[in-house]
Amino acid sequence: MNRNVFKRISQLRVKEAQALLDNKHWPGAYYLIGYSVECAFKACISKQVKKYDFPDKKLANEAFTHDLEKLVKLSGLLTIFDADKRSNLDLELNWAVVKDWNESTRYEITITEAQARDMFLACTGRNGILPWIKRRW
Repeated sequence: MNRNVFKRISQLRVKEAQALLDNKHWPGAYYLIGYSVECAFKACISKQVKKYDFPDKKLANEAFTHDLEKLVKLSGLLTIFDADKRSNLDLELNWAVVKDWNESTRYEITITEAQARDMFLACTGRNGILPWIKRRW
């Protein structure tokens, strides 16, 4: 996959998560909005590989993860992300909600409405993680 595909998938997963929220499917909404963040970070990682360049094997192997904290590091954005979190408490609080998401939530059936809505807002809100990433992808 390439950067544009990751961007499109990220945007699509936001719409799908919103539809699930609207229909009270909390676990699915929670999972998909987290997956949207994963794809957004992977778009940033893909940006590091230029057309016709042979990708760095270590970077490529490490990018096959669902760990958001690892992905922010691999994206090359960690330094600016940390600085922005220090100067923007809302971004810091939103990251505290989002960072612990993982792919195993796709098997979770006990996600509450509050958890799903908090996650969605932390990802998509004005100082959310996705708007922050999109300014850099």
